[in-house]
Amino acid sequence: MPERMEAVEMRAALLRLRRATGLQVVFGGLLHEGRPLRIAELNGAVTPALHGLAISTGSGLGGKCLALSRPCAVTDYPSARHITHEYDGPVSAEGLRSVIAVPVVVRRKVRGVLYGALRDALPLGERVFDAAVAAARDLEQALAVRDEVRRHLPEPPSGPSWEEVRQAHGELRELAPRIADPELRGRLLAVCGRLETASTAPFAAASGRSPGGLPGGWAGVTLTPRELDVLAAVAPGATNAAAAERLGLRPETVKGYLRSAMRKLGAHTRLEAVVAARRAGLLP
Repeated sequence: MPERMEAVEMRAALLRLRRATGLQVVFGGLLHEGRPLRIAELNGAVTPALHGLAISTGSGLGGKCLALSRPCAVTDYPSARHITHEYDGPVSAEGLRSVIAVPVVVRRKVRGVLYGALRDALPLGERVFDAAVAAARDLEQALAVRDEVRRHLPEPPSGPSWEEVRQAHGELRELAPRIADPELRGRLLAVCGRLETASTAPFAAASGRSPGGLPGGWAGVTLTPRELDVLAAVAPGATNAAAAERLGLRPETVKGYLRSAMRKLGAHTRLEAVVAARRAGLLP
């Protein structure tokens, strides 16, 4: 998964965490092969002290979270006795006192840490704990879906830039229903169609098929505009709730459209539906 897309998912998870809890500062980072975890995304920070900070396993609150693979929290960071204090300087510069750290675990492997903090030494209640864990789980799901899509589906020859095409396609499909002018809406959907069919040749080449040799099981499959909107929204790994927020729908409505698309594509999971739609040229 391109690191840029991981950053987008991390940013979204942190924003949801801050909205759900009212925490003054939220931040986090993801592990990449051969590199330490670095704090890459922050929301609510007033200084650059934490940005880019490398977190070593076992060091500080985040390092303890990495080592134990479980949530950890302190009520007063500077005086906490059960963590090491290598990062007191940046933490103090930002004025943080009460801090929680939650691991992001995908397939039993820690992939990152989400943090939430207050500038007062106050106990973090169960509501904050549950919201932090839920945000981490949302991010875990997004990363897991992306990992599985990459594992099951050959990446088009254009490589990482294809992720930008997919992101642009999803944004265009999200905007289309909001455009009142039918002619302009039609032109925008036509552009979406060009992006969708453009994927057929690269995937065929990647799988050794001719452009017309896509799996027959998907020949003639037609999805409604809303089914395509929902599939495009969940393709990056978004939850039903996140997709509903983006599309201005209820989560139950998103679930209904997703179920219908899965049935038409003969898929049992959203992952299978995304893979089938891409192989059939219905999504880029």
